[in-house]
Amino acid sequence: MRTSKFIKSAKRTLQIESKEILKLSKNLNTNFDKACKLLKNCKGKIITLGVGKSGHIANKIAATLSSTGSPAFFINAAEALHGDLGGINSNDIILIFSYSGKSSEIVEILPSLKEIGCKLISITGKEDSTIAKEVKINLPLNITREACPLDLTPTASTTTALALGDAIAVALLESKGFKTKDFAKSHPGGLLGK
Repeated sequence: MRTSKFIKSAKRTLQIESKEILKLSKNLNTNFDKACKLLKNCKGKIITLGVGKSGHIANKIAATLSSTGSPAFFINAAEALHGDLGGINSNDIILIFSYSGKSSEIVEILPSLKEIGCKLISITGKEDSTIAKEVKINLPLNITREACPLDLTPTASTTTALALGDAIAVALLESKGFKTKDFAKSHPGGLLGK
């Protein structure tokens, strides 16, 4: 039986994204350790920040962190420019998601975040980007290419950012000794709660 074009395309996408995640796991360095230690000892909230596709990833990671014992919430960078910065204080840690590392909405609020005095961690595509240079700790994804044949649509970049965010959440969960009963407390409804 011949493999359809759709299946060939899906396999190529999955292979590219898996290679990028595997490469990321091999390239983790002491910055990952520093970021996790900082996040574990956060006296305030962990606030994930992003815009566009990176914002969707940041939102999901905030939900994962919150449900696994690390209080977190998401702020859209565009909304932060229009008042949502008011929810941030100096005890908070901002986890910035920006593949380009140049998202204008984020670059524009960096001075305000620094003035507040919160600590900044970023997950960017490259370590020489504007945002990466402005934060305390940067975790670069350094993907070779997107799964999109045009190398434009965020695919491998969003997948690796999501995987890295999950890796942070699980590392924190394990370091805090988070148990099944703790998980149930934050999931009173649905199948997970049971």
